[in-house]
Amino acid sequence: MKHRSNNIFIMEDPRTTLHAHGYSPNKLMGQNFLVSELVLKEIISAASLRKDDVVLEAGPGLGVLTRELAKKVRAVFSVEKDKMLFNLLHKRLTKEHMRNVALSCENILDFSPEILRSRGARYKIVANIPYYLTARFLRKFLAEESFKPSSMVLLVQREVAERITARPPNMSLLSLSVQAYGEPEIAAWVPRDSFWPAPKVDSAILKISKISEEFFQKQKLDEKNFFELIRSGFSQKRKTLSNSLSMFFSDKKAAGEALKKSGLATRARPEELSLIDWAILSRTKH
Repeated sequence: MKHRSNNIFIMEDPRTTLHAHGYSPNKLMGQNFLVSELVLKEIISAASLRKDDVVLEAGPGLGVLTRELAKKVRAVFSVEKDKMLFNLLHKRLTKEHMRNVALSCENILDFSPEILRSRGARYKIVANIPYYLTARFLRKFLAEESFKPSSMVLLVQREVAERITARPPNMSLLSLSVQAYGEPEIAAWVPRDSFWPAPKVDSAILKISKISEEFFQKQKLDEKNFFELIRSGFSQKRKTLSNSLSMFFSDKKAAGEALKKSGLATRARPEELSLIDWAILSRTKH
C-alpha cells in the first residue's frame, strides 16, 4: 500500500475550464474533480489494464481519467449524469477523435451493463464516484447485476476503504457484503488535496479483484438466506449473536444451538466472525 503526498498537478486546471463555461461543482451531486497526476497514474496502475479490455467509467467529469483509459483499452463506456459535463466532454472527445469512447448521459445506478456483453466476456470498472453513492454502487454491481465486472478500481473515502478491507474482529455488514463477491485491497491512500474542491476527508484507491459468485457456489449457500443472516447479526451490534439472531433462528435457544453447531461461541459478537464463519452458520438453517 502506498502513501501519496506531494502531488504533481495535471496540466488542465478544472477551475479554469469550468469557470470558462459558467459552471461550478455541484455539491449535491458530490462533484470533486481529480487534479493529481500521481493519483491518476496510481489508478491506472491498480486497474491492470490490457489492450483488449472493456472499461465502464462512472462520472467522467472533464475526462481526465477517460483519456488515459482510452489510450490503454479497446473500449471505454463513460456514464455521466450531469448534462452540462456530458455535453462538454462529448464535444471534447469528438474533437480529439477518441472513437473508442462511448458516452451516456444517465445515472450510473440506472445503467444496464448488459449493453457491454456484446463487447467481451467481462468488463472492468474504473471510476471516481461520488462518495454518497459508494454503498449503492457496490450493491448494484456486486450483488444485483447478473453481468458483473471482473474487477473494480474506485476512489472512495479512506474510512470506507478501511471498513471494506477489514478482518476479524473488525468486520461489518459492508466488509462481508463486498468480500463475499471479491477480494478488496487498498492500492494507495489519497490525500484530500488531490481533488478540487477538496473534500473534508482523505480518500483511498480501492481495488476489488476476482469478482464472482464463486463463494456462494463453493459454500453451497443461498444468497438471500446468507444476507438475511448477516443483516440479523449486525442489527443489534451491542448484543451477542445468540440474542441478535434469535429472530432469524426462531428463538434464542435455537440461535445458541446453531452457533454451537457451527463451532462458534454463543457470546460471540458479529464483528468477530469471518466470512467463512458466517457461511458455516448459514448452512445450519435450510
